[in-house]
Amino acid sequence: MTSPRPADLLSLSTARAPHVLSQADAARAAEQMFGGRYAGFERMRPVFESAGIDQRQTAMPIDWYLQPRGWPERTDAYLETGTDLFVAAAKAALDEAGLSGGDVDVIVTVSSTGVATPSLEARASGRMGFRPGAARVPVFGLGCAGGATGLALAGRLASAAPGAVVLLVVVELCTLSFRTDDLGKADIVATALFGDGAAACVVRSGGEGGFARIEASAEHTWPDTLDVMGWRVDPTGLGVIFDRAIPPFARNRLRPAVVEMLAGQGRTLEDIDRFICHPGGMKVIDALEAALSLEVGSLDHERTVLRDHGNMSAPTVLHVLDRARRVGLPPRSVVLALGPGFTCSTVTLEALA
Repeated sequence: MTSPRPADLLSLSTARAPHVLSQADAARAAEQMFGGRYAGFERMRPVFESAGIDQRQTAMPIDWYLQPRGWPERTDAYLETGTDLFVAAAKAALDEAGLSGGDVDVIVTVSSTGVATPSLEARASGRMGFRPGAARVPVFGLGCAGGATGLALAGRLASAAPGAVVLLVVVELCTLSFRTDDLGKADIVATALFGDGAAACVVRSGGEGGFARIEASAEHTWPDTLDVMGWRVDPTGLGVIFDRAIPPFARNRLRPAVVEMLAGQGRTLEDIDRFICHPGGMKVIDALEAALSLEVGSLDHERTVLRDHGNMSAPTVLHVLDRARRVGLPPRSVVLALGPGFTCSTVTLEALA
């Protein structure tokens, strides 16, 4: 029995939501939403300064978030902006690969910040020119791990059908979870961190070209950690769950999981030249450096993406990968993201000349 052929990353693109929100404006908006109504707001205010964010992009203008919104309005915003971001990211990735929508055989769509049935790739199909026979694989519920897990899934699908063009598109509109009706620590943290954005890549096995080869992928889900992060479904929309402190969890428990995942690939931590991580926040980045015994400050692309775009959930790690590949990937890197479950998802990449 022959082994599956590895899949190559032919291209990678990113897309930004249409509105720019400075951190100073976000702090003022949060004061309007929470100040005077939530006794702990003044104690939480410094999170806007310590988040490491200068600005982020949002689906809607800031005034939109200051009004009460229900599921219909949030869903309308998700469908309109989410479809636009899907098209922008997907077209750019296909253009870079020298392909068009009609060349795509499989479309993997990762998104957890809205509900769309039909899903985003179906809504974008006419604008993209997808073939009627293209396979659709919408994926929901991966949260911040979705960029890495989606890349792993796209790689496996491409390896299973050499020559097939697999398009991965990751779209998240986290700011649609901003709520005027919720008064809690997690909601303030979300207002300080979340941004919106998208990313896309083209993956194919058995062809030529590309900037990286997917060597392997792995996941680790810790038992009894459903309360670490996720969404709750309320009458007016999705609400963020941050019930356990993620930085100390990562600092204390990530390393053994990564060692185990790499061992299954015949690798050790010393074999990895660069970890390309999802920057969930400044404290998370610090914890990742400590857990993986990296030099302080070595996750520089992560800090830059967080500073310029905030935490966009799933597409964020692909924004980091895009920055890393533009300055030149080292021989072997690992894309790593943490998400609800609580799960660590990794993809091991070999740089191609």
